[in-house]
Amino acid sequence: MGMKTKVALGAVVGLVVIGAVSANSGDGGGEGKSDNRTSAGAEEKPGGTKGDGASDAKPAEDSDAKPAENKAAEKASQADRFKAFVEKNGTPSEKEAVAHVTKVQGAEEQNDILDAADVYTDFTGGLMGEGMGPAKLIASAFADWKQSENGLVTVYDADGELLGNGNF
Repeated sequence: MGMKTKVALGAVVGLVVIGAVSANSGDGGGEGKSDNRTSAGAEEKPGGTKGDGASDAKPAEDSDAKPAENKAAEKASQADRFKAFVEKNGTPSEKEAVAHVTKVQGAEEQNDILDAADVYTDFTGGLMGEGMGPAKLIASAFADWKQSENGLVTVYDADGELLGNGNF
């Protein structure tokens, strides 16, 4: 066998193994979880009541089960939660850099195999612009916020150009 053939065969086997591992380590495939929601249809009347007169609203005791600060944290965007973490735990230079963050994607779903998160900022100019230095600070602060076995955070400018990246 030639060297190129061996490398190609190894790459194919590697992709199959990664695919199998990621398929098995998803959200559990619904094990232990049930989705009792029904679609709005013949069983449901306008106003949230079902045809049998029962309401699908949650009981009042369930809505007050969590403290108010946890509810606010759940409703906050990933960027807001990231900024709040850095405001509480970051260095002054990290706080200044993270103030430019406009959006965070991919920080919620992690499987410790191939985690990837994107952080968007309001910097301009790409790699040669003003945001390259702060991008490393943002990536470092992100690594403090989220941990993963094999995570990569990528920081982008306002035009979607790459500023920097780092492991988390």
